[in-house]
Amino acid sequence: MGVALDEASLLGLFLETLFYGALSIAEVVILYVHLKTGVFLTLYWLMLFILLKKSGIQRRLIIPVATLLLCIATAHLIIDFVRALEAFVFDVHTIGAVAYYSNLASPLELAKTALFITQPALADGILIWRCYVLNNKSLLVSIPGCIVLLTNTAIGYYIVWSLTQAGSGSTVYTTAPGYITTFYVLTILISVTCTTLIAWRIYRTRRPDGLAVAFLPVFIVMIESGALYATNVIALLATFLTRSNGKYPAMDIATPIVGIVFCLIMLQVHFHVGGNPPTELPDFVRA
Repeated sequence: MGVALDEASLLGLFLETLFYGALSIAEVVILYVHLKTGVFLTLYWLMLFILLKKSGIQRRLIIPVATLLLCIATAHLIIDFVRALEAFVFDVHTIGAVAYYSNLASPLELAKTALFITQPALADGILIWRCYVLNNKSLLVSIPGCIVLLTNTAIGYYIVWSLTQAGSGSTVYTTAPGYITTFYVLTILISVTCTTLIAWRIYRTRRPDGLAVAFLPVFIVMIESGALYATNVIALLATFLTRSNGKYPAMDIATPIVGIVFCLIMLQVHFHVGGNPPTELPDFVRA
């Protein structure tokens, strides 16, 4: 039996709150030795405290991006709370929760979707840039990555525009379904490709020190940069293709997960999880 739309939306709000401000299993596993706690807000403030002591690219780029990711996740969470109040409290006796959440063209729904598009676009941009720096500033890495990213972002905002044209009775499965599927596929492609290139670069740099030393940081990078985020997007794609309302919880937790992954990468390179970084790597990676 499928999940009802109102139940899926409420579950999504709960999970989004959980990922925004509660323990993350991936964070505990990766940073257990150093931190023993893992929340988006905690990770952000810890990363901010660390990067404020640094200079150069860390302060000029990473801090503003991390702050923007936090603001987007916070705005997304606030919108979900407001929508829940309207659906289950204020408008429950007029249109009902299911009808409320079925209105794809409502301003709050459009704002929420726009934030959902913006969050991964911003994080993927940093991921492509990190991959570019790690691979000796190769244009063969940056140009294709930027083209795919810009294409995917344009598709995402076209989806938002399509929702403004959705009439009564329309669903996300009948409103630009091909574009939505393409958006998820390209997002997975960017994540997997960049993660693989980063992991390969780290492995090649560390290989002279032995297989164990080489593979441990690669394994950690694959978990941090790829597994957590890619799993979420794959879940989004799978639930969308099967027309399951489970896509709504998966969509709601995507915004804090993007911020969690971003903070994890910054903290990992600072605490040198997986061993001391080799001196051949750029300062941005060695932090």
